[in-house]
Order: sequence, then structure tokens, then C-alpha cells
Amino acid sequence: MDSQTSQASQASQSPHTFQVDLRGLVDLLSHHLYSSPRVYLRELLQNAVDAITARRAEQPDAPARVRLYAEGGTLRVEDSGVGLTEADVHNLLATIGRSSKRADPGGIQEARSEFLGQFGIGLLACFVVAERIRVVSRSARTPDAPPVEWTAADDGSYTVRTLPDTARAEPGTTVYLVARPGAGEWLTEERVLALARDFGSLLPYDVRVGDEAVTDLPAPWNRPYPSPATRRVALQRHCHDLFGFTPLDSIDLDVPLAGIRGVAYVLPSSVSPAQRASHRVHLKGMLLTERAEQLLPDWAFFVRCVLDTDSLRPTASRESLYEDETLAAVREALGERIRSWLTGLAAGDPERLAVFLSVHHLGVKSLARHDKEMLRTMLPWLPFETTDGRLSLEEFAQRHPVVHFTRTVEEYRQVAPIASAQGVGVINGGYTYDSELIEALPSVRPGTVVAELDADTVTAHLDAVDPAEELSLAAFLGAARARLDPLGCDVVLRAFHPLSVPALHLDDRAARHEQARAEAEERADDLWAGILGSLRGSTPRARLVLNHLNPLIRRISSLEDRELIGTATESLYGQALLMAQRPLRPADSALLNRAFIGLLEWATHSDPTEPTEDGRR
Repeated sequence: MDSQTSQASQASQSPHTFQVDLRGLVDLLSHHLYSSPRVYLRELLQNAVDAITARRAEQPDAPARVRLYAEGGTLRVEDSGVGLTEADVHNLLATIGRSSKRADPGGIQEARSEFLGQFGIGLLACFVVAERIRVVSRSARTPDAPPVEWTAADDGSYTVRTLPDTARAEPGTTVYLVARPGAGEWLTEERVLALARDFGSLLPYDVRVGDEAVTDLPAPWNRPYPSPATRRVALQRHCHDLFGFTPLDSIDLDVPLAGIRGVAYVLPSSVSPAQRASHRVHLKGMLLTERAEQLLPDWAFFVRCVLDTDSLRPTASRESLYEDETLAAVREALGERIRSWLTGLAAGDPERLAVFLSVHHLGVKSLARHDKEMLRTMLPWLPFETTDGRLSLEEFAQRHPVVHFTRTVEEYRQVAPIASAQGVGVINGGYTYDSELIEALPSVRPGTVVAELDADTVTAHLDAVDPAEELSLAAFLGAARARLDPLGCDVVLRAFHPLSVPALHLDDRAARHEQARAEAEERADDLWAGILGSLRGSTPRARLVLNHLNPLIRRISSLEDRELIGTATESLYGQALLMAQRPLRPADSALLNRAFIGLLEWATHSDPTEPTEDGRR
């Protein structure tokens, strides 16, 4: 390879630097990284607090104050922090992503955890509301360095110049904002004060907007109170001011190993488990987010938290938490704290526990599914719908040698009245988490027998009719079965209580699955009908159980007219479906209409044997 070729090759492989469109980058970071213009004030407070923290690390007795002054579409923020030299301004303010609060250039050291900010982009948030930013600063580390001024516009341009000593005598920084057109409302004194109190009420330094104090320390959960009752009232007021509701109770979230201090407020009304709870998280006193959704385990959807931490890691926008091992450990620690509160109520305050469970039993059931100790603790307290009324699993198991349950509410409604009359106890396992907890019962209560109650089990508990008497009703049963056969339903004759129930419709999941398959087969084209037909199995069919002890059934069974027997059977079938509160298929609705009209026709004819208009008798 000749020298010219070698030189060309080397030139083509030489490194290049990215070309950055500052206007586009500023627009991206300031308008799209943050969800709302309100965060600009949080970033200003963050920078001021971090500057004071940096100065106090070297001068512990240095003043610690932040002052904000808003007037006429401008905002001035003064701090007594560490300040900047001209070199710092070029190195930090004018280099996007560079931060004095992160690891060293070699990346070996961890981020300095005493600071709030870590990303070097916070000042850009001010461009959401400002068209121009001016920073005047004097360094505490280099006292003989003159004050420096950095002025930036929202087009990405900036200027830097040194100022005479008289421009700023004391170390620290002053930031000046000039509102962009249409954003003046964000720089009014009223709005600035509201935002400062929302973001900075727990900051460790003296922060004021004009003469109005922003910080309110110590936090409500850390303050001394004359009595537990006084503390409870104060926390209730704090919850109402913060979240807009008066809590059932409050749970302290003091977890020193995780750097957590705060409180969880128990909601006064039930909420859906699918609803994502939003919590307020402060990071070293600064409000990080009001919508932290991954802070607690999913089962703890019945509380809203507010806490301060120094261990969690924020995302770059500082509006949510970074999902990492630390957050997972904090989530587990907070879950354990709430779990301990529940077990403490069970052991020492059953009345408060009963009030809590009357509202939030679903959340506790969700926890008990995966926590045997919690299930064992809550056995005497968690309510279930049973044929004996609302009972705990412990009470029900003490009454019945076999704990029967259904997996759906529909199945329970079918069998509950009949099973109860036969002395068979049944639990409705159709509600969220209930069947899982019932099946887990033997693991925490050895010797308990749990069995799912299906149609065959119910039928087996009903008294059989004398064979000779059933044989004498063969013609009636044959006509009844013929009428319901197209609906995939058998007819069975039994004797059971209560006498007032003429018929009982029973099916199970397998029967309903077969019914759905048959309906789909009827609607499908030839190809799909063949495929669905091949899936037909030997699954049990639904059944209509006729009560031989019921007077109406006795009268119907004595009829000789097969058409009238069929109409009566359809009416009993429809009535049994309605009593079980089952959803009606189109075929069921058509049957009810046909049976009703048939009975009217029969009732309005003086001679029941006279043919009707459609030729039926």
C-alpha cells in the first residue's frame, strides 16, 4: 500500500464529533422531557439547595438561605451556595449533561448522594417558561475570583462576562428569569409561592418567597405531639389537606435501613385493585413526584403514601422513580411495614381491624393469597359469602366437615338455596381472590377438607324418587326431555327442600363450555363447523332438576298432552334460569317468549283440546 493510500485510509478512520443543534436540543429538553411547566421552579430550588449543600460540606457554618422574588413577569432566585467561577460557568452551565454533582470524569466514583440533582440539565427546564436566563454568581471556593455573569437565550446562544466586585459581594448565585410570551402567569408571586410550598415544604434550609416562609419543618409525621390522639388528629388533617380525604387510619413508614420516613394513609372507601395508586415522594426534602405508582406492592392499593427518602434514584426528568434493586428493596420494606400494621391490629385492636376489613378486605385477601402467615392471621377476620351468612373461613370450617365452594357467582346462586336446605354448606368463591384462598385453607388449617361443588355433587345430595313412582312418570319425563334436548339440557326428577322451589337449573363449567361450543358450531361455516364438531366431547350437559315434592310439579306431571307438557317444561326451565340469575342466551329468551304465549293460548281456550291457529292443541 503506497503512502498516499495509507494516509487516505487513516484520514477516513479519524474520529469525528457530533454536531449539536442547540436550539433543537434546548427545545427537546425543556419542552418534552418535563410533563408540565411547573417543574421549572423545582429545578431552580434544586440547584440552590445543592449549591448550599456543596458550600456547607466545606464551610459547615455557611449561611443556608434561598430567596425568591417574583414581579412583573420576572423571577429572581438568590442562594448563599458555593457559587461559580468563570471556568465553572463554561464547564457546567454551558455544557448540557455536565454536572458537578455526578461521578468524576473517569466514572469510577458513585454519584455524590448528598445532592438532589445528578444530570446537569435542570436549568434548561426554565426555558419552558422563560425566553432568557441570566445567572450572576460568585465562588466561595475561590474568594478572589470576580463575580461572573452567564446569559442564555432560548435559541441556544449564551454570553459570559466577568463583573466588578460590587456586582455581588457575597458568595452565592442569583438566577434571573424573563417570562416568554404567554407564560407570565407562571412567574406571578402567587403561583411561585404555591409551587415553592408544594415542592419545597420539607427542604432543610430557609426558603422564602418574599417574606413568606416555604419550609414547614419538622414533617407532620416527625413532630412531637402531646398524645397519640392529638397526633392522629394532626395526621388526619394533613392527609385531608394533601390528598383530599380523611383516612381510616395512618401507618408510620419509618424504615431507617432504606432511608424512608413518612406515613401511609388508609383510604376511607374501597377502590378497585386495578386502580394504580399514586404516592407523593420527596427526595431529601424536595418533592420528586406526586404520582409514584411502583412504590408499594400491588396488594397495598388501599393506602396513599407521602414520604421522604434519601435512597431512591430519580429519572432524568425527576418526575418518577428509577426501577432498580433499591426501589425493589424499598417496596418490600414498605410492604412489610403495612403487613406488620395489619397483624398488630389483629392481635391488639380487633374493632379497628373489623372497620378496616369492612372496607378493604379485598386488599388483605390479595396479600393473603401469597402469604401463609397473613392468611393464618386473618382467618378469623376475612369475610366470605356463605350459605350460613357472611362468615370467616375459620368459622365456616368449624361448622362444616367439608368446605364446599363454587368458582363462580352464577354457580353459587344456582345451588345455594338448595344446598342450604339439604344441610350442605357452600362458600361463594366467585369473587376476586376467594376461590384461591379457600383452596389454600388446608395449608394453614391442617385436616380441613375443601371440595369444589359441582352439579353432580348437588344432585347427589338430593333425594331420589321411588323407582316405581318415577317409572309411572316415564311418559311425562320423556316429553319434557324431548322439549329441552335441543337446548342441551337433561331433565331429572328428585325430591328436595324447600318445597316452594319447583325446579332447579344446574350446570358446571364443562357443561357451559360444551354449550358455547355447540352454539358456535351452529353459527359457523362448513369448515369451522367441522372443526368445532370434532371438539365435541363427553362433557356433562346442563340439567333441569324437577322437585317431585312441589305441588305444581305434581300437577304438571299428571298432564297427558305432550304439547302442554313441553310448554310447561319450557316455562319451568326459563323460571329456573331467572331464579339462578343466569344471563339468557338468544335461544333462552325465545323459549321464554314461546312458553309464555303458549300458556296464554292454553289458558284462554275453553277447550284445551281445540287446535290453535298454528295447528297445535
